[in-house]
Parts: sequence; C-alpha cells; structure tokens
Amino acid sequence: MITAPAYRTAEHPRSLTPARVTVLLVAAALSLAMEFSGWIATPEADRPEAAWFTLHLLVPLAFLISAAVSWRIDPDSRLPPRLMVLFALAWVPQTFYAVIGGLGWLWPIVRGIDLSWALIAGIIVMLYPAGRITSRLERFVARTAVIASAVNLIAVLLLAQGSTTPCGAAPCAPNAYLVADAPWLFAFFDVGYRVVGTALMAMVAVRQLVQWMRGTTPSRTVAFLMPAALLAWIATLAVQTLSYAVDRTFDQVLSTISLIALATIPVAYVSGINHLHNLRARVADLMRITREGADRLVWEESLRRVLRDDSLEVYWWTDEDGRYERASGDVLPRDAGAAGADRSYLTVAAPGGRPLAVIRHDRVLTDNARLLDGVSSALRLSVDNGRLRSEVERTLAQVRESRLRIVEAAARAQRSVERDLHDGAQQRLVSLGLELRLIANAAASAGSAGLAEDLEIAIEELGQALRELRELAHGIHPSLLSQGGLSLAVPELAGRCPVPVDVEVQADGRLPELVESTAYFVVAEALANIAKHAQASRVWVRAWAAGGMLHLVVRDDGVGGVDPNGSGVMGMRDRVEAADGSLVLESERAHGTTIRAEIPLPPGTAV
Repeated sequence: MITAPAYRTAEHPRSLTPARVTVLLVAAALSLAMEFSGWIATPEADRPEAAWFTLHLLVPLAFLISAAVSWRIDPDSRLPPRLMVLFALAWVPQTFYAVIGGLGWLWPIVRGIDLSWALIAGIIVMLYPAGRITSRLERFVARTAVIASAVNLIAVLLLAQGSTTPCGAAPCAPNAYLVADAPWLFAFFDVGYRVVGTALMAMVAVRQLVQWMRGTTPSRTVAFLMPAALLAWIATLAVQTLSYAVDRTFDQVLSTISLIALATIPVAYVSGINHLHNLRARVADLMRITREGADRLVWEESLRRVLRDDSLEVYWWTDEDGRYERASGDVLPRDAGAAGADRSYLTVAAPGGRPLAVIRHDRVLTDNARLLDGVSSALRLSVDNGRLRSEVERTLAQVRESRLRIVEAAARAQRSVERDLHDGAQQRLVSLGLELRLIANAAASAGSAGLAEDLEIAIEELGQALRELRELAHGIHPSLLSQGGLSLAVPELAGRCPVPVDVEVQADGRLPELVESTAYFVVAEALANIAKHAQASRVWVRAWAAGGMLHLVVRDDGVGGVDPNGSGVMGMRDRVEAADGSLVLESERAHGTTIRAEIPLPPGTAV
C-alpha cells in the first residue's frame, strides 16, 4: 500500500538572523586573523607569493559567503551552512604556525585538526542536494572519516615532535603531550590519514559521478555543477597528499589549481540548491491550471514540464473502480509501494483523507520535500477548483433554466390576462356602449333631451374607459406581436411614441416567442424612457438576426447621461439576461444614448 510521506511543515525563520550574521562575521574575522597574522609572522623570504596568499585567503571567504547565500535561499537549512562556517575556522594556513609555534600546548592541537577542512568539505559534498546523508555508503564514509580524523588527532598529540615540525623558520616548541619518540610511527599515521581520506572521498566522488551520468533529466539538472566540483576536489586531495609524501614540495601551479577547485565546492552546492529553489517557484505555474480544474492530460504534461521529468506519470483515483488509473487507462501496479532505485511515488489525498492521485516521479525529487508539498497543494487546489467549477456551472445552469421558466410563465400569464380582458371585460363594455347608444337614440326620439344628453356623457366616459382598457391590454401583451411578430409590432409601437422613430426590422419569418417578447419590451421600455427624459428629436430602432443571435439597437440624439443602475435600464437588462442574452448601455452626456442587446436564438431557428 502506498502511504503519503510525512513532510514537515514549519514556520520559516528569517533567513539571516542577527545570530547568524554574528556567527558569519566572527568566523570571517578569525579566518582573516589567522591568515594575516601568519603572513606577518613569517619572514619575508619564506612568505608565499601575494597572489597565492590572496587566493588562499579567498577560499574560506567563499565558504562563508556560500553559507550566507544558503541561509537566504533556504532559511530552514541547518547542517550545510554550519559546516561551511566550520570549514572557515578549520582552514588553518601553514604560516599560522609561526604565530603559535612557541606554545607547546596549542600547536599540537591545531596540527591535529588542521586537515579537518577536508573532512568537512567531503561531508558537504555528501549532503548535496538533500541537506542530509541518505545512502549506506555515505554513512560508512562519514563514520570512517570521523574515526580516521580522531585517530590522526591522537597520533599528533602523542607522537608529533616539535623538533621535526616546522613553525615558520624554526622548529616548534616541544610537544606538551608527547609520550613516545617514534618518528616512523607518526609518519605512518600522518601519511596514512591522508591516503585514507583521499580514498574515501574518491569513492563518494566516483559513486556520485556515475549516478549523475546514469541519472534522469531531473537528477542531472539538480546536480549540474557538483560533478565538476567533485573532480576538482579529488584533484585537490591528490595534490595535497602527493605533495606531502614528497617532502612537501608544492608545485605553485598545481597548488593554485587545488585552491580554485576547493572554492568551487560551496559555490556548486549553493548553485544547486538555488536551482531547486527556482524549481519550487516554478510550481506556481501549476496554479494557472487550477483555474480550469484538473484536466488529467494537461496536468500530467504540465507537471512533467515543470519538474523536467519526462518519465513522470500521474495516476488518478476512481471511486467507481476503487483504484488509481492514468488518463490513458493504465492501472497503478499493486507493488507500486516497492519503488525501484530510480523511481518514487507521492500519494496526494484530500484534507479529509480521501485519495486523489499518485505521482510516479524521479527519486531525486524526493529529496526536496517542499517541492513535493507544493505539487501536492497545487493538485489538491486543481481538483477542488474543478469540483467547485462544476458545481457552480451546474448551479448557474439551474438558475438560467429557472429564470427562463419564470419568464415564460410570466409571458403565458400576460397572454392569459390579455385574452381575458379582450374576450371578457372589453367585449362587455363594447356591448354596454351599444345598448347605451340605442337608449340615447330612443330618448332623443321621445323628446327627452335631458336624458339623451346625460346618456351621451355616459357613453363618452364609457368610450374613454374602453380605450384605457385596450391600452392596458396592449401593454400587458400586444396582440399584434402574437399575430405578426416584431416586423409588425415594433413599427406600431414606434407610431405611438411622441418622438419621431426610424424603424428597421430585418427578421424573415417568426422568431421564438420568448425572443420576440423580450426584444419588444426592451424597445417599449427604451421608447418610454426616451419620451420622458431624453429630450431627443429623433430615435432609431434596428433589429436583425445573424450568427445565431437577435441583435437589437435603440439609439437617440438626446441629452444622454442615463444612469446604468436606474430601474428602467436594470429592468431591460434583467429581461435580456433572463433569456441568456446581454445588454450594453452607451450614454455620454450631450451625445445621446445607445442601447445594444443580443439575444441568442435556439439552434435550428430560421433567420
């Protein structure tokens, strides 16, 4: 079974705290003090060249600067930058023995640890890029190197003689810890320590170089500088060991190359972790995918591109089958938890523990927990956004359908009221008017002039009421719209506007009832507002069907400045949007007003 790795999440401290700055400054001061004091204490004839001295001085500074950069890139980094600081303190120049050579209790201690810089540099190499020792071979090398360094320190303290150890131009003071006069035994431990150290580090260098050559693109990308640094560092150890074995006769060129090579180790380390940091930052590119949800093919390709792992595969959990599957249909093997030497698996689960996906990736990416945390978070966001997007789209579709049903129900109710008024009350009033006319004529014939006059007044009032009732019925749902469509109803509507209106309706045949009624009432509301507020001298109304849409434009030459949030405009917009259309208002002061509406036509509508 595959289990999700337990990655630590902690609040990051500030990259360069006052304590860290103090440590860096103190280490730099001590390193410079050893360099310059040794330079001054050494007779001028015995001093190394200024260029070589300067280069030797820059090596510990390169480690200290790299430590500061490492802390800034990765504030959680602990061991690697601390070892870089320790390297600067262990980088003891040989000229420094001219300063402490007279102290028989001090120089043996310094002499016993002055090669610990090689051990520290080797551990830094093994810590790259995960920041910790991961393999069994590396643990063996580290333990052996520590033991060999401890044996070397004991051998120096107990066997090194001041008379044979140079401290500048003169021998050192007698060793306060000397217990035996055995130069041959001391030489055995002294040279053997260097040989063992070189062999151990060569093992690590060869192993990592072979891994890099056989590695996948991500592993090569992460370790793109370290192979060169490893080879340079092995050259450094070889030069040091060989030079020491032949009476310490250093070739100036080789010695200079060795210093440059050693300084590349922290630079390569910082360059590598900076690349990993940038790789984590590229995970932010995945957030663009989350806006559209988790398209499985796009997600896998994007993840490959971001992590630069062409062999990466994403297996998605399917509730129906209860298993992980790729977009191509491949099923996650049951023994996936037993990953191979170069592959690893990352399980991504929802906050509640529900499985989402398994990512099969290059094992080198496992060393960067925060990178994988970012990938997991991006994938969870993508899935959540896809689910929320589906829910929102489903809700919006239900709302649109509900609005359409409401509009259609309102239109049916309007037609029903219009029919009731026309066939009921209106017909009764017409019949009543005819009866009153007959009675008025009869009264006039009978000589009842007063009664006939009163009846005429009643007939006139009844006619006015009938006209108002017809206007009301026409406003509820014009019968002309139902009978002839927009091409007849819009011109008739424009004829009742007090402002001259130019009408052009290009719609062959009838359009769907909802589309026609929506467009009609938009024109009616627009003309009513123009008559009341626009102070216009002319109005233009145009309607045409094209591209699956009914396009409607109402324009006037009035004063403009219409409030887009006014009740009239909001009413028109609500009607149009209820039909899944859109309405745009353009109304600059003194430049008239233009209303543009687009209402979609159902598929198959003949236009």
